[in-house]
Amino acid sequence: MLYNRRKILLALIEALGKDLTAIQIQKYLFLYTREQQNKSYDFIPYYYGCFSFQANQDISTLTKLGYLDTIEQEHDSTIIHLHKRENYKSMLDIFEQQILQDIITKFKHLSQTDLIRYTYTKYPYYATKSIIAKDILTSEELACIEKQKRKFTSPILCTIGYEGITLETYINKLIINDIHVLCDIRKNAFSQKYGFSKSQLEKACKGAGIQYIHIPQLGINSDLRQDLKSQKDYDILFDIYEKTTLKENKHSLMFIRNLINKNKRIALTCFEANPKQCHRSRVAKYLMQFPNIDYELKHL
Repeated sequence: MLYNRRKILLALIEALGKDLTAIQIQKYLFLYTREQQNKSYDFIPYYYGCFSFQANQDISTLTKLGYLDTIEQEHDSTIIHLHKRENYKSMLDIFEQQILQDIITKFKHLSQTDLIRYTYTKYPYYATKSIIAKDILTSEELACIEKQKRKFTSPILCTIGYEGITLETYINKLIINDIHVLCDIRKNAFSQKYGFSKSQLEKACKGAGIQYIHIPQLGINSDLRQDLKSQKDYDILFDIYEKTTLKENKHSLMFIRNLINKNKRIALTCFEANPKQCHRSRVAKYLMQFPNIDYELKHL
């Protein structure tokens, strides 16, 4: 079964009629989604500009399924070749077909460098983490990108859950709030949701210039969460958590306190969207009770 977003990806490659680098595909998909009301892919600022983890995963999946061939080259360059041609454009609705045609007309002739340059100048936020911007942009254009960078001097303790949002939306929240260190306080940093297992999340954070630290000592065993049906159930569990885990792991709390002193802008993360239904709220509560604190608390 092909998800609609994968049909769009295949239709775009087919319509361009040539082998593409992974960077080019990311840029073409990004430009395509700028025209969509409900975007098929979300993007973050990354090493080479706009980047979608989901698109990258879809390319890998489509390669395994035989739709694409990927050829690894030197210098981290990957060539994508369409293996199966099936008139994917016809699988899209008329509005998506029109977007596809517009993208082909406007951008098919651009070289990879010109494509990168266009996205950087038109959408400077997505170039804020680029490692090549200085090589292809003028000083004035670089200054525009610099203005897009969110920089805060005030220390802050944030909390964030990933329930119901994509990895890209999650990372963008961290970037926009200028988070320097992400503290993962899950007992087991594994998730069936794409992008949020430890290695995946750590890699995503690294690309965004955010340090990732797993602190499993502050987690709660998953079996204790199985029968939580009301806010009262959560409150009872977290009251026990405060009296046991938090009291037994003061060294871990002090470790986070020292991270705030050193790095200024820290976020605690776990799964639940609602901080009241996540133990990170109790960890944050404890950290706000330290003497002589100079940081505020914010739930993202």
